[in-house]
Amino acid sequence: MLHPTLIENILTAALATGGDFAEVFIEDRTASSLEMIGGVVEQALGGRDYGVGIRVLNGVFAVYAYTNDCSSDNLMKVASSAAQAIRGQAKDISIDLRKSTFVNQHPILVPPNEVTKNRKIEWMRQAHLAAKEYNPVIAQTSVSLYNWVQNVCIANTEGLFVEDQRTYGRMMISAIAESGGIKQTGYVGPGAHAGLEFIESMDIRGCAREASRIATTMVGAAYAPSGKLPVIIDNAFGGVLFHEACGHGLEATAVAKKASVFADKLGEQVASPLVTAIDDGTIPNAWGSLNIDDEGAPTQRNVLIENGVLKGYLIDKLGGRKMGMPSTGSGRRQSYQFAPTSRMNNTYIAAGSSSPEEIIANTEYGLYAKTMGGGSVNTATGEFNFAVNEGYMVRNGKIEEPVKGATLIGKGIDILQKIDMVGNNLDHGQGMCGSLSGSIPVNCGQPMVRVSSMTVGGRKGE
Repeated sequence: MLHPTLIENILTAALATGGDFAEVFIEDRTASSLEMIGGVVEQALGGRDYGVGIRVLNGVFAVYAYTNDCSSDNLMKVASSAAQAIRGQAKDISIDLRKSTFVNQHPILVPPNEVTKNRKIEWMRQAHLAAKEYNPVIAQTSVSLYNWVQNVCIANTEGLFVEDQRTYGRMMISAIAESGGIKQTGYVGPGAHAGLEFIESMDIRGCAREASRIATTMVGAAYAPSGKLPVIIDNAFGGVLFHEACGHGLEATAVAKKASVFADKLGEQVASPLVTAIDDGTIPNAWGSLNIDDEGAPTQRNVLIENGVLKGYLIDKLGGRKMGMPSTGSGRRQSYQFAPTSRMNNTYIAAGSSSPEEIIANTEYGLYAKTMGGGSVNTATGEFNFAVNEGYMVRNGKIEEPVKGATLIGKGIDILQKIDMVGNNLDHGQGMCGSLSGSIPVNCGQPMVRVSSMTVGGRKGE
């Protein structure tokens, strides 16, 4: 990391032409990845990435520059170049960096560098064998193991100087079932802001069998029907629908530009009274958690919607300037190569009072989306479509035959208002979220919920 005196000089140079705020983000990241296909290690990668990002603000105007040449001369040159893009009144400044401390909420018990590559491969082989042996229709398996350690130092002209170390681990298991020329994939991908004790304590074989169970079930399934019908969305990664269709619309990136259906709606009823939605960056060792965000602010538990009423947004520093509101500890970025912007951490719908059994029993006819896949959303309108990876028909209060090829279509704010049952089985799933500031780890969570009416894309007449 850089000496504080050099950082102060960089910040001073960044404000030379009249900016009113400057920030330095220093990153030193080491990463390792292994990929196994069909029980054979096909790829083993590792490396280190080191660089510095420099941001200058003047009101709501921002300039960002970055470099991996971290010599003092080059850093001063980059800071001066960023400053040249700012048009303001130059003034004398005095920067007094004060080191901030915090209580680490994410203890690391087994650092990745203490685990041998052979041990990691053995874990992956366990997953391959369990997935392959589950059923003869499993034609192929894929197992990936990722871990990285990110050391960051963040300093700014308000005197902030803070350092943090973040350690992540994730195993991703896919199984492909093939029958009668039809292929279907099952997938499980748990991860944590933790050391490799997370993998050591994980039920690797159970996760692998779950991936194969999904693939095996779906390969023999009929196609889903199309039309409007009640939809039950299961817990954990089922929360990806809220994350994409509503969560992005609650970020300052969209709200500040009025490019969100939630803009100017604070205090209004935007969802069913059964819905409380939260983004919490403080959950210990959760995949989307941080001690501090990528602007150096402590992460928070932010209530976004409470009993259906819009209570808040996710706000970074620049977004806060545009909106006239304080940061919520939501400034995030993939790396030093990206300027920070407002992003989610662990976003979820809070648990309700209904049991999953009650929700199923009270549904005469509908679709049960047990596991969700990817999709797309227009944050300005909230319109979305999402694939259902594993679905079932519900008839007379019972889960019946599996169906494949279902797509959920709608508008986020409408779906929120049509949630008429919320389960008590809150859980979280892990994913990577892509946006203006790159790809970052996030949790998507919810209990089982039922939407009273939703458009399902499938096969007409099936």
